[in-house]
Amino acid sequence: MRLNVTINGEKRQADDVWEGESLLYVLRERLGLPGSKNACEQGECGSCTVYLDDLPVCACLVAAGQAEDRVVRTVEGLADGATLDPVQQSFVDQGAVQCGFCTPGLVVAAHDLLNRVPDPSDEEIREALAGNLCRCTGYEKILDAVRAVAKGGVA
Repeated sequence: MRLNVTINGEKRQADDVWEGESLLYVLRERLGLPGSKNACEQGECGSCTVYLDDLPVCACLVAAGQAEDRVVRTVEGLADGATLDPVQQSFVDQGAVQCGFCTPGLVVAAHDLLNRVPDPSDEEIREALAGNLCRCTGYEKILDAVRAVAKGGVA
């Protein structure tokens, strides 16, 4: 099938897509958007989190055919050109990035939280990020990054 999808504000097409192929595979391998990571392929780690019609989803669990004529926003799409989104910048500034494998999913999840709850409590932050696993940071720097954006304003 030919997949027609709007990604990061741009209408895109991918040819010869099997409907059951994952959206994650299409993004990374067919459309050259490697930001979302392929880790567990079971929706358990959150490293592939993207927005689908403004709702965060694990792209590894979304069949490519389900994305037909829909809107996807990846971690790459959060930045404004060379200017990082405040959440992305805060992750850098607060040292919340180590190996970077979990970072894209955590950034999207934190971005979503801050759009819904501009000044979240620590409990709300932990709940929002609970679906994202990190093996390197110990999470404290990640929490610091989200707190810093909340104190500074809009994500």
